[in-house]
Amino acid sequence: HTAEKLIPSNRQQSNKTKVTMVSIVEKLITPSWYRGQATSLVSNAAAYYRPLARAGSITPLWHGMMAVGTIMYISTQFAHKQTAVQGHRQIEKKVRGCLPYIYLLAAAFVLQ
Repeated sequence: HTAEKLIPSNRQQSNKTKVTMVSIVEKLITPSWYRGQATSLVSNAAAYYRPLARAGSITPLWHGMMAVGTIMYISTQFAHKQTAVQGHRQIEKKVRGCLPYIYLLAAAFVLQ
């Protein structure tokens, strides 16, 4: 009888999963959660980088350069290259539809 209490039933696990999912969704739609996360990030970054910057370390500059490079790469991919890739995919779809005809023309040209 005590072993049954130690092992949760499927119903108990299901309820626990539902409560966890509800709390995650609640966090994601609450602006105060984002504000708290941003405040925490800024305070943790300041606590880490301020002593390094005061000591004259190159680490804050290096990390800043890496962050800027990453942000620039991602924004370039979304803003410019993604539209170019979509355009190339449209062209490839059109060409794939014409390939049987191109093969026939090439075969006729070779047989002449």
